[in-house]
Amino acid sequence: MQSEIAEIPSVFTKLIDTADQFSALANLLKSNEIQSVLVLARGTSDNAAHFLKYLIETQLGLPVGLTSPSSVTIYHAKLHFKKTLVVAISQSGQSTDLVEYATAAKSAGAKIISITNDGASPLAKLADHHLDLMAGREIAVAATKSYAAQLLGCLLLVNAWSSTLSNYKSVVEASKTLLSDANSITTAVANCDRANEIVVLGRGFSYPNAREAALKIQETSKISVQGLSIADYMHGPISALTSSTQVFIMAPNGMPLDSLKGDLEKIRAKSPKIFWFGTGELAVAGETVIPGAKCENEIYASVVDAIILQSFALEFARKNKLDPDSPAGLSKVTLTR
Repeated sequence: MQSEIAEIPSVFTKLIDTADQFSALANLLKSNEIQSVLVLARGTSDNAAHFLKYLIETQLGLPVGLTSPSSVTIYHAKLHFKKTLVVAISQSGQSTDLVEYATAAKSAGAKIISITNDGASPLAKLADHHLDLMAGREIAVAATKSYAAQLLGCLLLVNAWSSTLSNYKSVVEASKTLLSDANSITTAVANCDRANEIVVLGRGFSYPNAREAALKIQETSKISVQGLSIADYMHGPISALTSSTQVFIMAPNGMPLDSLKGDLEKIRAKSPKIFWFGTGELAVAGETVIPGAKCENEIYASVVDAIILQSFALEFARKNKLDPDSPAGLSKVTLTR
């Protein structure tokens, strides 16, 4: 897991150097009168799907939904997908329910784009266009470099469609900078206790990383962690907040912080331990800050900040004397139906 996190800058470089595979999509995206987009994914890839959803909605203004594969695999729904784009995101490209859903969507008139780490996978082969993550073989069960590649791949895909996110090369240098300083991770891990509840919160472009951070900690440290939108948290789950709760806030540099202030006041009223991932601009004395990427905007910073949440999960598992590479009960490829 450690070595694969360390590969992220080189994976970013490979993806950017092969941006032509995304540019080749421009005509497909612009000439098929796409009116809506659905994203098909599971697990870590589903968190990247949320990131793509925010990108398309904010940069293109198109409606984006997240698929329910069981509507096809269990309930055998008949789909009607003309003028619909389905983007299938999967590290392995092998999950049975994703392949079955994509096959049904294609038969129903949808255009299919797959984003995988295996161009020979079933999902890659059935797509109208396959995008390679260029991450190379990933051995650790917990996805790290492939998730970061998915985030950047989503950015490159939307840029091929809109040309609004073209200055993305800064993510490479920003990722190298984050990897060069582990001190803040060490401090945060020392301040965190596996015995107490952890809640991970985000909003907008930081929400996918909040979900992913919760998943990574669950996978590697074998505890239940919630990853929620701050807005959803305030609508009910905050009632379970106590002084022993550890609240992780995903706040990438460039994020509009005014949206957090009112909710933060209510959270602090319960005196939990607060950890900031990204900017510490709203942090107060006694709160822990893990500085994130200093990119030109929140979107790019969110891509690179995958590194700090993964590094935290890795070191937290080590602190708890667990094996982050091969968590009990998990396998690298999950074949759901």
